[in-house]
Amino acid sequence: MKTLHLMRHAKSSWNNPGLSDRERPLNERGRRDAPRMGAALARRLAPMPVVASPARRAQLTLEGLCAGWPALADFRHRTEEELYTFDADQLVGWLLAQSDDQAFLFLVGHNPALTDLVNGLTRVHGLANLPTAGYVELTLPCTRWRDILQAPAVLEYSLFPKQLPLD
Repeated sequence: MKTLHLMRHAKSSWNNPGLSDRERPLNERGRRDAPRMGAALARRLAPMPVVASPARRAQLTLEGLCAGWPALADFRHRTEEELYTFDADQLVGWLLAQSDDQAFLFLVGHNPALTDLVNGLTRVHGLANLPTAGYVELTLPCTRWRDILQAPAVLEYSLFPKQLPLD
């Protein structure tokens, strides 16, 4: 079995229209939600390496996760250019090429790619939208990443910022 942890970047700011899409930072809600999600996920998961999009909002989301989940900061995280995509097929291509030594992957990326990926892998189309800073965990009934399309994945768990109590 493989496990796929997916998180959409936290809410980004549109305050500076001169910034490129890659450079947009988090807004106030995003800066609040990322650490809250990190703290909540720390109560459920063991810390693990994260692979993030190079977009500034994804990188800042990872920093916020680590702030709320300090043990996560002890891991060496990766930035992968291929995760800066809005296309689920590109994510599938990236996943198919991953080493089978990895039993799990935790990705921080973008919509609509993540929502479409969840719906495509589960073949249920039950996720209308993965919200900003939203997290889902999928179990894939395979032992090799290149086989992830052979059978439907199971959406094991989801957590969205609106489900968390405000501090």
